[in-house]
Amino acid sequence: MTRIFFHCSNARKVILDYRGTMVDDLADARDHATRVVQSFTNERSLADWRDWVLHVSDDQGDELFVVPFTFVLGKPN
Repeated sequence: MTRIFFHCSNARKVILDYRGTMVDDLADARDHATRVVQSFTNERSLADWRDWVLHVSDDQGDELFVVPFTFVLGKPN
């Protein structure tokens, strides 16, 4: 298992994940990343999440991949 960090940002703000989450592999990290995006968009009251990106990094600070919120949210109605 590896500790992975899920940081969110847009051009105006950064939300850091200081605790991280233990994952088994990249597929597990991808699934968790999707849940993080869904959690933010369901619980926070910002009107538009389309410019946000989730940065997935390892415990050395190396970025493994990014997930634009639009990948999870889909096209706007």
